[in-house]
Amino acid sequence: MSVKQLKVVGMSCKHCQRAVEDSLLALKGVNRAEVNLGQGTVTIDYDETQVSLSAMKKSVEEAGYEVAGEL
Repeated sequence: MSVKQLKVVGMSCKHCQRAVEDSLLALKGVNRAEVNLGQGTVTIDYDETQVSLSAMKKSVEEAGYEVAGEL
């Protein structure tokens, strides 16, 4: 298992939080996705043999948010 934290731009409410978390949790290999609205980040626990970082970034972007980088 690996843990990655991404900076996400555009999240401002509980709806945003749920959209980002749900988009990531729908990916095979993502075990946990936790948004911190105050910091504008999402922490992801995932299995790197099942899901790539690029797939996770794409999932967040398809939910309508911008990934500004890794922390």
